[in-house]
Amino acid sequence: MSITTSQSTSARSKRPGRVAFVGAGPGDPGLLTLRARDYLAAADALVIDQVNRDDMVARHARPDVEIIDAGHGEHGEELTRASRAKILVRAAKTVGPDGLVVRLMDGDPAMFNGFAEEALALRKAEIRFDVVPGVSAVTAVPTYAGVPLTSRTSSVVHIVNAAEHKHDWAPAVPDHVTVVILGMPDTLAGALAALRDAGRSDETPVALTERGTTTQQVTHVTTLGAVAELLRATRVRFPSLAVVGQTVAMREQLSWFETKPLFGWNVLVPRTKDQAGATIERLASYGASADVVPTISVEPPRTPQQMERAIKGLVTGRYEWVGFTSVNAVRAVREKFDEFGLDARAFSGLKIAAVGGVTADALRQWGLIPDLLPVQDHSAAGLLAEWPDYDAVLDPINRVFLPRADIATDTLVAGLEAMGWEVDDVTAYRTVRAAPPAAEVRDAIKSGKFDAVVFTSSSTVRNLVGIAGKPHPSTVVAAIGPATAKTAQEHGLRVDVLAPEASSDSLIDALAAHGLGLALAAAEAGEPLRRPSEKKPSSRRRAK
Repeated sequence: MSITTSQSTSARSKRPGRVAFVGAGPGDPGLLTLRARDYLAAADALVIDQVNRDDMVARHARPDVEIIDAGHGEHGEELTRASRAKILVRAAKTVGPDGLVVRLMDGDPAMFNGFAEEALALRKAEIRFDVVPGVSAVTAVPTYAGVPLTSRTSSVVHIVNAAEHKHDWAPAVPDHVTVVILGMPDTLAGALAALRDAGRSDETPVALTERGTTTQQVTHVTTLGAVAELLRATRVRFPSLAVVGQTVAMREQLSWFETKPLFGWNVLVPRTKDQAGATIERLASYGASADVVPTISVEPPRTPQQMERAIKGLVTGRYEWVGFTSVNAVRAVREKFDEFGLDARAFSGLKIAAVGGVTADALRQWGLIPDLLPVQDHSAAGLLAEWPDYDAVLDPINRVFLPRADIATDTLVAGLEAMGWEVDDVTAYRTVRAAPPAAEVRDAIKSGKFDAVVFTSSSTVRNLVGIAGKPHPSTVVAAIGPATAKTAQEHGLRVDVLAPEASSDSLIDALAAHGLGLALAAAEAGEPLRRPSEKKPSSRRRAK
């Protein structure tokens, strides 16, 4: 029996893992399918070529996933489809019988990606595979450019890979045919010239889109007769896609992506990366990209004994309330719970307060629902306004646990004590100024390459100016509340946007409203719309 088991185990260990061909979409990370996300999270190895997917991998894949480059060889040469197929087969054999290799492909695997060759190689090697279709650039990029592929008068779509030199252009000549061509700028030029030579009218509209579905998307509209000159005069980059046909004329009415209030804006977000996710997503929903520059570093308290005593007191019934004033406080308490082998059940019988929605979300992720959450003013003052007075009859315990930063103000503590509560104000974490960003980032901040900067607290203002210098006068300054705005003004900055509510969402919404106002003003003046970073420095002044 032992020999049979050993032989069975040996044979099993030699079996390859399985492969999943996963479509990554055309560029917008929001177009990744749910099933694709699940496969990325389960992958032991990722085989990637072409488009940079670092952000997608960092967000969805495990930290220990193996990244295999199938785009270029050891000497920088571009790999053939046959070479990529060999790499994929080798990866499947390396991960073992229970392993999963995800072959991440741009757009949809079955569209101009070499899927057929790689899948046949897997079949030949007797390796199992799954396929997760993705959103194809063929449909997504024209849609993001505001160009439908069909209409009542354009009922046929002809798709061409410009890299394929042998092509019959005759079916693409009639006016009712919409032609979609994908390729590098030089191959696109050749394909468009071939279409023109085949008899398609010089007056046929053409929309040429680069970096489609991303916040760097640029669309040029011209005609088939003039597109060659456009390609010569304009620096068009890969990936590029051309739509040729009558539906291009609809772009003037249907453009929805490139007309977003903050489209193309590059916004500086002075926060830590793990706190900036929701802000980045909301900026992207308005068409902006974000660069995160950490202004603080969160570190444990110098002496942990006070925090440890408070956690033990929480478990033994010392407190009536626990008040969380930041996500960092939630994280610090949770880390101590993990250290002591505790979980959320230790909060049973306690009342929990959260200063704002982001902090409340962090608690909900832990399985805790706040009993007290300010409706409007997400600040210490807002929390105090809704915190109940201590009642010796109704409240069996009069003590509150406040895990906070070492630099927290005394406003909340003083207010609670005035209401009859005894407060254990415990340093749960320390905030120290972060290291200065890279020289190119500091130069970008001071030279006006950012269109806007969003400040979520007074400390972000002070620390950004301290480590990187003042934003350029052309940069739109947005502040989350009056206190933050006052600090910005004290540092010589003119505040252009003030959030009506003290939340990150409200701040970004207010910035978008400001961007829309600039667009409307430019339209009324009959001037071309320019981003703040494109305006002349003399057009803006800082507060005196």
